Amino acid sequence: MGFIGWVVLGLIAGGIAKAIVPGDRKPTGCLATMVLGVIGAVVGGWIGSRVFHVGIDRFWSLSTWGLAVLGSVILLFVWGLVTGHRK
Repeated sequence: MGFIGWVVLGLIAGGIAKAIVPGDRKPTGCLATMVLGVIGAVVGGWIGSRVFHVGIDRFWSLSTWGLAVLGSVILLFVWGLVTGHRK
């Protein structure tokens, strides 16, 4: 997957994760969502390769999207714990 693919995947996965995780104290803005999604996709890819033996290598794969969103949700949860914002 190329750079543009990672950016698009990160933007969409970050937006989905922000919609899933409850609370209003999350990073806002398009750039913060994209960074959250890209880092979440990396986290999800790492978890997928270690636990499920599945990687993030194809853009149109359901496992790629699921792992990217899962990683973004985990990242948002950790962000909330670190910054102390819970709701």
